[in-house]
Amino acid sequence: MALGVFFGSLFLLLSLGIPIAVVLVLCGIILMLFLGNFDAQIIAQNMVYGANSFPLMAIPFFMLAGEIMGHGSLSKKIVEFAMVLVGRIKGGLGYVVVLASVLFAGLSGSAVADTAALGSILIPLMAREGYRRDVSTALVASSGLIAPVIPPSIPMIVFGVTAGVSITKLFMAGIVPGLILATALMITWTIIARKNNYAKGKAYTTAEAIQVFKESIWALLMPIIIVGGIRFGIFTPTEAGAVAVVYALLVSMFVYKDVKFRHLPPIFVAAAKGTAVVMFVASAAMAVAWLLTVAQIPTQVAELFGSLAASPIMLLIAINIFLFLLGMVMDLTPAILIFAPVLMPLILKAGIDPVYFGIIMVLNLVIGLITPPIGTVLYVGCGVGHVTLVELVKKIWPFLLAELAVLALLIAFPELVMTPLGWFTK
Repeated sequence: MALGVFFGSLFLLLSLGIPIAVVLVLCGIILMLFLGNFDAQIIAQNMVYGANSFPLMAIPFFMLAGEIMGHGSLSKKIVEFAMVLVGRIKGGLGYVVVLASVLFAGLSGSAVADTAALGSILIPLMAREGYRRDVSTALVASSGLIAPVIPPSIPMIVFGVTAGVSITKLFMAGIVPGLILATALMITWTIIARKNNYAKGKAYTTAEAIQVFKESIWALLMPIIIVGGIRFGIFTPTEAGAVAVVYALLVSMFVYKDVKFRHLPPIFVAAAKGTAVVMFVASAAMAVAWLLTVAQIPTQVAELFGSLAASPIMLLIAINIFLFLLGMVMDLTPAILIFAPVLMPLILKAGIDPVYFGIIMVLNLVIGLITPPIGTVLYVGCGVGHVTLVELVKKIWPFLLAELAVLALLIAFPELVMTPLGWFTK
């Protein structure tokens, strides 16, 4: 009964358009009233406890680094480097979008930041070159989903904290799935580019290519420093966020010289606002997660899926169908915060590796960012691409199918995640 009360109140309040953090607090209150032990102090204490986490400190650091890079020219340098590598291919600007997203993923860790930063640069450029604006926006939004999969990844930090899984292992396990995702998008774009007969992009001379590489080397070093530092134990994921901020500041202010001291206050304010939203949601979700445990909802979910526990593959398929439907109506962060602790006991009972499940869960819910009606990245894409939601949804489905195919591939072949994880963590 408690399970029905929770889900009923959750989806009812979401349908009313109430902000997700407030919805979570209200769901907690409703659940406490149902259990007959209402105490506002318990909710407040658990919200404070939920935000009081050292690993979660990585989130404001990476968000601040993203704001610095978005204000400066780090993202532009990455785009220029990608254009040198793949811009001359037929439909080359589309390949630039995907490759730049892979490179930028190692800097931002956020699908929204990736889509906004690269979309503002590449969509107008693609429109000037004769690419359809709605198709270009669909590609940029779909490619933005690479950022939460390839490290550093904010959703993986959230999953690691919530589910008690090594964030370093999650980061390392996300590298190959992220590259597979990029490959699938490139294959899809190849079909679209040939169908629409898109022209080749600019061909750079050797001297021009060398000059672009020299200018972009500082931007390209950043993901190497972050991922390499985590991989070799030089710093933790949280410390990596601080390193990213310092590096982005030094390069933007003293190498590229496009961020001045007068620019820092608005950059810090923007990062603080973004962090406040995420941390408010995280703290509310932690309070709800505690109440779910008190109400024995994880046990009820285990009973719901219990008959499938003997077959890990069938259990994964059932959970992923549930997560995909959930991702259509709930944003990524609260979905992880609420349902990761609910599903983890069932996953462990079935003998599924928690790191592997973390990758699958994050990828599934990341895909939800481009599915209507609550696809956050869809709305960001509409904003930067100047297209309507209807136009974007019509053109995004080939990329959505490609990403679902990657998810199915990883479910069918766990070795694609676990084998590379062994390479990167030896």
